[in-house]
Parts: sequence; C-alpha cells; structure tokens
Amino acid sequence: MAASKIAITIDQNLLYRLDSLVKAKRFTNRSRAIQEAVAEKLARIERSRLAQECAKLDPKFEQEMAEEGFTEEMDEGRSGCS
Repeated sequence: MAASKIAITIDQNLLYRLDSLVKAKRFTNRSRAIQEAVAEKLARIERSRLAQECAKLDPKFEQEMAEEGFTEEMDEGRSGCS
C-alpha cells in the first residue's frame, strides 16, 4: 500500500504520551501509532454508522421478510424433490 507523508499539529501532552508508548515499544514509531489510531477510529465510526442504520430497521418487518424468504426456499426445495 502506498503511503503519503503529512504534517500534523498535536497537543504537547498527547505527543508525550505517544512518545511514551513508542519508547515502551508498544509501537515501532510515531507514524505507526498514529496510523493505527486513525484506522481504529475510522473503523469505529463505520461500525457506529452501521449500527445507526440497523436501528432504523423495523424488527417485525425484517422478521416477516426473513420468514417469507425461508418459506419460499422450503417450497422450492420440496417442488424439486421427487
């Protein structure tokens, strides 16, 4: 995967904490720590967005649709058997 170099501004306390993690060998370097943090945050946002969309679904309707599809599959399976 291609990487791009960027410049960021970071709070001094966060930088100190980040450097402590690098020094403790939790991360190989600052860049790797920041990459992992950003990737984790983006994944969390995507999961949250998916959860919000799922919350909009009507459970009763979804159950009926699932049962309808299952019934149709069962009927198709029976008609194919001799």
